[in-house]
Amino acid sequence: MSSTSVTLGRDSNQALGIGQFAIDFLAGSLGPGPSEKVLERVRWFHTDAVLCGVSAIAMGTNAPTVLRNEAMGYPSADPSQAAMVFGSNQGVMPEKAILANSAAVREWDSNGTNFGFRPETGHTAGEFGHNDFYPVVIAACQQKGLDGATALRAMVLLDEIRGRLAEVFSLKSYKIDHVVHGAIGSAATYGALMGANAEEIESAIGMFVAHYIPWRAIRAGKQLSDSKGASAAISTEAAILCMKRSMAGFRGPRDIFRNPEAIWRFFEPTTEGAERWKESGDSPFDLILSHSGDDFAVMGMHFKLGLYEHQSAGALQGAINLVAAQPELVANGLAGIEKITILAYEPAFGIIGNPMKKEPKTRQSADHSMAYIVSILLKKACKWYAEHGSLPTEGGAHDGMWKSLMLDPWDYQESESAIFDPEVRALMQRIDFQHGGAEYDAKYPDGIPTSISINGSDSGLVMYPAGHARNTTADLGDILRHKWALMAGLALPEGADGQAFVDRFEGIGDMDGFEISSLYDFELGVIEGYEE
Repeated sequence: MSSTSVTLGRDSNQALGIGQFAIDFLAGSLGPGPSEKVLERVRWFHTDAVLCGVSAIAMGTNAPTVLRNEAMGYPSADPSQAAMVFGSNQGVMPEKAILANSAAVREWDSNGTNFGFRPETGHTAGEFGHNDFYPVVIAACQQKGLDGATALRAMVLLDEIRGRLAEVFSLKSYKIDHVVHGAIGSAATYGALMGANAEEIESAIGMFVAHYIPWRAIRAGKQLSDSKGASAAISTEAAILCMKRSMAGFRGPRDIFRNPEAIWRFFEPTTEGAERWKESGDSPFDLILSHSGDDFAVMGMHFKLGLYEHQSAGALQGAINLVAAQPELVANGLAGIEKITILAYEPAFGIIGNPMKKEPKTRQSADHSMAYIVSILLKKACKWYAEHGSLPTEGGAHDGMWKSLMLDPWDYQESESAIFDPEVRALMQRIDFQHGGAEYDAKYPDGIPTSISINGSDSGLVMYPAGHARNTTADLGDILRHKWALMAGLALPEGADGQAFVDRFEGIGDMDGFEISSLYDFELGVIEGYEE
């Protein structure tokens, strides 16, 4: 254990350890706490998540609308048992506010991502995860009257727990959905904010793992459903209910990480043969949790600079690099692009490269299609060139293209102008997406190893596209501010001050408890004509 971290050994009760860590971290008793750089990063991720969420509601997307309506049907007159959904000042049951807000945050699949990779500790399980869980923190702070500084610290905590679990255990390897890690982090963080003790947090974690494990069936099939986007929300609703039950006296299974019939030791036995079923045995991993300084899990998480599956970011960067260097590639429109070849790693090839993904019929399937994502970006590049006679260069050629060609919800409409556009469909058929083999696989999840060639011109290997935590070339803050302005324009009524709206969330660290209680009290716009 370093002076800035706590190690929960595999031979210890790690669920209890997570509970005690969460309590001590929020109390500030472990050390000076996260640096200003870490707090800024989590603030950016929270702002990004909220802007994604409120725009999805304003555009009438299905799951966020259904779950928001559900939440509004569970009013709570008791402020200590009430939280708010986006765009409302009506108190509802906290688990329902969390359900609605987390579903909205995730709907566009455009908020933060982690890859579970920490080579300096040997923890490289590579599990995915997303910054879907901040509504847990705001709900608890609204119930308890806690301030914005506490909220930011709690967001760091939640990301630390789920991010470090993603580094040590690959749920996807066993067809379990990655939201389990986030649900565990949510239970611990919510419990600590609400005043639970370590044993109650342990009980809630055990209860969730024993009763509510989601399988990746929610992400399987030719055309994806609402379950894919709402997975984090539904699991987190269950985790919060577990925490509330535990604080009311219900006791879930103890020491769940060493339980021989829970998912951890069941899938990765720590004893041989028949011995695997014995109660004695370690969990499959040590868990190292940071409490101070710069080295927090959130610092290794990645931003999406628009709407796209994160596995496609390397191809998007490669396409931008190529077109910036050779504008003639898009001078003759999509018809002038004769062939595209993309090489990438597993799991990108398996997740967004399946041949069935060349015929998406829904937004959720289109944003998981490498062929569609690359094609729609190139369509926007062709259109820009046709209208301006050049490509965007504001902020530099590469950053300018990320901003001006940013993929947004209109690019994923189920309409003739978007996912059924005949020119786009034709270009998709001219894309050859191949597995790059061992050379590419070995470089993931350190980076997003991808190369793309257009009409024979090759991008070379892209490892750290803009938005990636290891990227050092893009002006991340500038590109994010463009994204937030775009999303605010979708979310707010006509004529509303989008910059003031963004500033509202960027100023969260200075808010008092009353301001946090009204953080989500604002008027949302309504956009007509968006086709789902």
